Amino acid sequence: MCGIVGAIAEKNIVPVLLDGLFSLEYRGYDSAGLVITSNGLQRLRTAGRVAELEKKVAEQKTNGFAGIAHTRWATHGEPSERNAHPHLSSRESKIAVVHNGIIENHEIMRKRLQNEGFQFDSDTDTEVIAHLIAFNLRKSDSLLKAVSQSISELQGAYAIAVIEESHPERIVVARNGAPLLLGLGEDGNYAASDASALLKTTRNMVYLEDGDIAELYKDHYAVYECKNGILGPEINRPVHQSDLTSDAIDLGPYDHFMQKEIFEQPGAVANTLEMVLNAQAISPGLFGSAAEKIFSQTKGLLILACGTSYHAGLVARYWLETIAGLPCTVEIASEYRYRNPIADAHTLVVGISQSGETADTLAAMSYAKTLGHLHNLAICNVAESALIRQTDLRFLTRAGPEIGVASTKAFTTQLASLLLLTTVLAKMRNKLPPEKEASVIAALRHLPAALQSTLQIEPEVQEWSQRFSEKRHALFLGRGVHYPIAMEGALKLKEISYIHAEAYASGELKHGPLALVDKEMPVVAIAPNDQLLSKLKSNLQEVHARGGELYVFADADTQIEESDQIHVIRLAEHAGILSPILHTIPLQLLAYHVALVKGTDVDKPRNLAKAVTVE
Repeated sequence: MCGIVGAIAEKNIVPVLLDGLFSLEYRGYDSAGLVITSNGLQRLRTAGRVAELEKKVAEQKTNGFAGIAHTRWATHGEPSERNAHPHLSSRESKIAVVHNGIIENHEIMRKRLQNEGFQFDSDTDTEVIAHLIAFNLRKSDSLLKAVSQSISELQGAYAIAVIEESHPERIVVARNGAPLLLGLGEDGNYAASDASALLKTTRNMVYLEDGDIAELYKDHYAVYECKNGILGPEINRPVHQSDLTSDAIDLGPYDHFMQKEIFEQPGAVANTLEMVLNAQAISPGLFGSAAEKIFSQTKGLLILACGTSYHAGLVARYWLETIAGLPCTVEIASEYRYRNPIADAHTLVVGISQSGETADTLAAMSYAKTLGHLHNLAICNVAESALIRQTDLRFLTRAGPEIGVASTKAFTTQLASLLLLTTVLAKMRNKLPPEKEASVIAALRHLPAALQSTLQIEPEVQEWSQRFSEKRHALFLGRGVHYPIAMEGALKLKEISYIHAEAYASGELKHGPLALVDKEMPVVAIAPNDQLLSKLKSNLQEVHARGGELYVFADADTQIEESDQIHVIRLAEHAGILSPILHTIPLQLLAYHVALVKGTDVDKPRNLAKAVTVE
């Protein structure tokens, strides 16, 4: 969601701040701003894109050696310049703050600070932080202590960066529940909510933990623990060299990041499976040194996730119950954390998240532990994320940076990872004889090539997109393990084309959704040549008999005849248990090309953000 960049150096840091904000655009935002310490605090803000902020910077010839910048995704207050960050407090010492997250007690704090004489100029919860720090600075001898006291009074999630007019030689940052890292450069020090914002400047990163507060100077930095407003001793957080490169977040020859990421899926899946593609057997050690012991005690699984990751979990439920013979429950993380579910100590909790910073998933994982679940596992794309750091076991999907808001390669690599998990658990439960294990490994070896082959249907999908773009609603149908894939296809179409779409298990068609079917309601069906094909064909006939227009993604050997109202695109092969992964590709391509025809913002759809770091 919102993005933070901070810099203090021996050079003009405005280009660093702007480059960082451009790199964070993929997270989703509606306004942008920055503050520079240059003859006081110079603030520039704009509603809209970072490019508009860049124009203002050029017009005013803004430069300086320290500053903080932000892209805002509106929560409290409409998207506007007055609500854009940074926010200032001008009482006594002039303070500027940028903030990611949500302050849950902001209304109480606002009234308290208004009673102290502070005037509010925005509708945001963030402005409370600026005035609170200014208030506490009256009683402190440093900005660091004032921030320490202030964050102890805040309830909610936050990552903040703070700068003070009278001491422009330092920046103070703090985090609790929202990602924040430091970047260490040769000529200065930096902070950001995402490593991608700093890759053009440095690859040396320090990942802050919840409760950390840090002070940055151009030639040194210090990190402290802060508990209940009391500043603890300086602590040593390790320095990591990021594996990301600036090339990884460039478009290259593609028109959009979503297009690039769709076509990166064969390579992303190959990278994810690298450790098993040349192996003769699949080992529990893929998930961590303690995996064998934990898996031997596992009697069931609970998967917690949101959005696309939730759909991956639903696919995994079919695999885990069918192949490994283990009961599996899949929960939407934002719902689970507010229920009182029954916990079983021997149920392995699996958290799935592309970013590893999804607030609801992190909270749900912590909640599960308090209920008595003994062990947990993270499936995630970011090695330094909070989810990876808080779990007993972990598996990195190695999809590389995913910039487009609508997830593509993160989803298929999650599915590949979950199939590996299923295979390991089946093997440990004696549900996977050696010849079956060998066939699974062979199928996984072939998966990148199968994905590459599936991408070749793009021209056929593109032909459908013009007709599809004229529709206002669509139904997606799937049976069995392909039902969650239909759900994912409907989500993709909604996310980037703004066409209302819903997915149903095909057997549910006559229990209500069939009432919607007419010539204006396109119906997309996933039709693999599996044991449920005959049932699906009956459902398709129900649609056809009522004048509905069908768009069917079928396997090469699926006997479904085309007609004026039945359009069929055939994939090259039937992939068995891997079929859900292959059938994901055409649905992604359909959403992408329909969005192109409609002229929507493919990579940054309205109202959405990439990393959902607030509830």
